[in-house]
Amino acid sequence: MGLLDGKVVIVTGAGRGIGRGEALECAAQGAAVVVAEFDPDAGDAVAKEIVGAGGRAVAVGGDVADAGVANSLVDAAVEEFGGLDALVNNAGILRDRTIAKMTDDDWDAVVRVHLRGHFLPTRAAVQYWRENKRPGHVVSTASTSGLLGNFGQTNYGAAKAGIAAFSTIVAMEGARAGITSNAIAPTALTRMTLDLMPEEWKRQRDAELERGGFDFFAPENVAPLVAYLCSDESSHISGKVFGVQGDSVEIFQPFTSVAEVTNGGRRWDPSELAGQIDGLFTASGIQPGPENMMDRMRYKIL
Repeated sequence: MGLLDGKVVIVTGAGRGIGRGEALECAAQGAAVVVAEFDPDAGDAVAKEIVGAGGRAVAVGGDVADAGVANSLVDAAVEEFGGLDALVNNAGILRDRTIAKMTDDDWDAVVRVHLRGHFLPTRAAVQYWRENKRPGHVVSTASTSGLLGNFGQTNYGAAKAGIAAFSTIVAMEGARAGITSNAIAPTALTRMTLDLMPEEWKRQRDAELERGGFDFFAPENVAPLVAYLCSDESSHISGKVFGVQGDSVEIFQPFTSVAEVTNGGRRWDPSELAGQIDGLFTASGIQPGPENMMDRMRYKIL
């Protein structure tokens, strides 16, 4: 018996990397999977792999940031498998540049694929669940680049931070209908990230794997948590953001006020603030200047 026996799951960006691992894991747990992938050949290959292993899958090609394609994912789930139980939003791209060098297209492409590519499939799924009075589960893909910030990724980080907020709000809006919404911030080596690694680092990693070591940053390690969040076993969890990598699952705490200064019921004068704001940093332990928040991560690829 699998955790997702009899369930139907859509996974976007499921042709490679993290999305492929999620699609395969959901299928291994008993779900019928709609493999959504911009590259139709990659999507078909994953669907065939699932079917070849005795599972059920159908591939749908196209851009999930297009409303027609997003709606067709839900249509395919219903027509092929009789319904929909969970949606995994994973599709994404990178266009890394510093803000001074970033083009309009670099910004627009990343924000479109990530934010619009989460919004449209989620809207289609939620509309289906509400119209049919069915519960459902949404799992979205944020990133530590959005939660903590990362140099050279203003477009990607802004989109991923938006996804964390998006997921939290969908959770609030779906609560009465039995719809859960959670997000993950995975750390894994994928096609997008492996090419950025130094050659010496790659050689050391390959040598470790040849010795039978645990591939901590393998994208497949993300999938078990996603399968769990797609299941009814997680129905009591919603509006949360989880970090996941290797054998580790973390939970992130949202922005929380940690210090305050007040002015005795009077409007502040800017000159007065100059002597008070530093007290916020002293009380909270927060640095006043720029900080590489990624250094605070428990697990980093480099």
